[in-house]
Amino acid sequence: MPLSFSPVWTESDKTEPLQAMNQEEASDIEWLRFIDLTSNGGMGWKDVEDRYDRLAFAQCQIEPVLKWSDFALCIGMQHSPEFANELLRALRRSNDQNFGIRKVELHSYWCRMTDPCFNSRMQIFFDLCDRTMEGRITEIDIKQTIILSASTNKLFLTPEEAEDYAASVMELLDAEKRGYLELAQFETLFKVSLSKASFSNNHLSIRQDPYHNFDTFQEPNSRTEILFRSYWRRAWIVLLWLIICSALFTWKFLQYRHRAAFQVMGYCLSSAKGAAETLKFNMALILIPICRNTITWLRRYRSVNSIIPFNDTINFHKLIAGGIIVGVILHGGFHLACDLPRISDSDCAIFRQTIAARFGYHQPSYFEILVTKEVASGIGMVIQMAIAFPLATTWPRRGSPSLPKSVRNVTGYNTFWFSHHLFIPVYALLIFHSMFLFLANNVTEKTTWMYVAIPILLYTGERVFRAIRSGFYEVEMLKATIYPGKVLSLKLHKPEGFKYLSGMYIFIQCPQISPFEWHPFSLTSGPEDDYLSVHIRTAGDWSCQIYSLFQEATLSGVKSYPKALHPSLASSKMLSMVLKNHHIVIILVAENAASRKAPLKAYLFWITREQSSFEWFRDIMNEISNLNQKQSVVEMHNFLTSVYQEGDARSILISAIQALHHARNGIDFVSRTPGAFGVQTHFSRPNWFNIFSKLTCTHKGARIGVFYCGASTLGKELERMCTKFSTKTSTRFVFHKENY
Repeated sequence: MPLSFSPVWTESDKTEPLQAMNQEEASDIEWLRFIDLTSNGGMGWKDVEDRYDRLAFAQCQIEPVLKWSDFALCIGMQHSPEFANELLRALRRSNDQNFGIRKVELHSYWCRMTDPCFNSRMQIFFDLCDRTMEGRITEIDIKQTIILSASTNKLFLTPEEAEDYAASVMELLDAEKRGYLELAQFETLFKVSLSKASFSNNHLSIRQDPYHNFDTFQEPNSRTEILFRSYWRRAWIVLLWLIICSALFTWKFLQYRHRAAFQVMGYCLSSAKGAAETLKFNMALILIPICRNTITWLRRYRSVNSIIPFNDTINFHKLIAGGIIVGVILHGGFHLACDLPRISDSDCAIFRQTIAARFGYHQPSYFEILVTKEVASGIGMVIQMAIAFPLATTWPRRGSPSLPKSVRNVTGYNTFWFSHHLFIPVYALLIFHSMFLFLANNVTEKTTWMYVAIPILLYTGERVFRAIRSGFYEVEMLKATIYPGKVLSLKLHKPEGFKYLSGMYIFIQCPQISPFEWHPFSLTSGPEDDYLSVHIRTAGDWSCQIYSLFQEATLSGVKSYPKALHPSLASSKMLSMVLKNHHIVIILVAENAASRKAPLKAYLFWITREQSSFEWFRDIMNEISNLNQKQSVVEMHNFLTSVYQEGDARSILISAIQALHHARNGIDFVSRTPGAFGVQTHFSRPNWFNIFSKLTCTHKGARIGVFYCGASTLGKELERMCTKFSTKTSTRFVFHKENY
């Protein structure tokens, strides 16, 4: 029979009930929460009361009441209103929605939902499942609650599957075949199933455990040491770059300080020439980080790779671009706003004595100077840079929805790609500009070509090499598969002699879309496979076009697919997927910090908000499961963020069904993959502090590589965790983020 329960608390009952609990009671609260008292700063009765005062209305001069439909918003369940309505029905033990909720009544409901007694909260959940309010739950009740929980958590579940899961629950708990369950039996489902939810003691337990204290921390290091260990490789590169730029600026500034032209133009000339010298250097340097083959070759040498952050080449490329912008503003600004007006307006006697010979002994007007080869070519460069630079920033390049529609129509990756190739005429104008200088007749002073010659030749050589190699590797398309979420999987024939390592990516071109565009995608096949595979999610104009081409070919049933080429490989040090709205984290554990052997353990964390995404790599997850039957090396942890955190009342039945289904069939019913050997689906976002803490406990003194592909926000959090645990424990974490 249902437990007796009084909905009213005394004042003494309400005083900080969580503080007096032991660890077992606290754990009980974690496993059936109607209200989350800790996340996002926590929600207390005061917050609920404030919302009530805003939402309640008075009827016929009586005490204000809250409408049934506003209950979800009032208690913070506005994103799951259907579940909140069922919860209110259970609390009221009535389906009548015509009567409003008074504040004292709402407070009693709040006290019951936040009661530290697990049995009290279980009674509420039992009543939520008990549609007839008879103190017993039938198979139909369980089926309806499963469907409600699945809908609340955005899980796809057919009525037939819900019926099977409900039948499994009844088979487990209704031993006497009475056709219904009472509270004590129903409670057993959660206590037994959830206690077996983790895989085994051999696997990393990453369940949320805020009451567990980890004692692996050493004495904390100073903030300076933490920052040094995190950024020293980036810092010395940037510092060296700044020193070189400053030295070049100072050298040229002092050189023109003692020229005759200084009498006419003053410090404006010295500043413009100093900025010009840094521009020469940066225009040469900016090509180096995008010479991919050269970077891949250099990073193979451990001594070089240990002091140069090759994973940050794109960021360094952007930093140099910022230096070029500063140089252009200084150089062009001083010339146009200061030097040229001083030339045209200077005293005739001083002009004749100093720089008249440079202008054929004719003092030009401002407009006459503007149309000279030197100035016109410089203005041409600035205009082209002004087009390319803004289009390379994040919002225009990715077609951000925050931009006006008219702007989005003319931006995107294609616009960025083609506008970025304005660098070709820019470099041509740069060399032309340097050949016609007002104040330099000596060829030794025209040094621009000396700066840019080697980088231009190196970059040109790489582009030519890529074009030649693409002719060698025209591949046959073996299979194209369309997955939910507009994901395209391509399986390509592996050309003879084509070798690669795990973690490398290829550039793909589709001539039917564009003969010029090459896009990088990580290889999702292994080096030992006799094929190549990539997964492409539609995240831009090019990916949408290639998805449409292959979708049309697949649906029409034609045997020939669009032609694709892949010319080159690049090393990225990680196995990752280019998936928008998804995050991949791979943690590899070596035996010790000096180990050069293969990793002893690999943890793969895949974070997604769509259940359908698991279909993309179901084959890979099955391979991991089969591999681990022989040797437990890889653990795969899927995190489905659309599902509420484990222990939340909205997802607790899903967790119980998942554990029960896994125990009976060895299948993770969320991802539909074998869960017995290293594949597990968790709910909500991962608690990275707990994960890193348990890694340090499991692998003390080990060297752990953390490889990440995804949004920069999570990347920064993971990097902070790596730094924190590397400086405070004996385990060393090395962070790497995918950059193309």
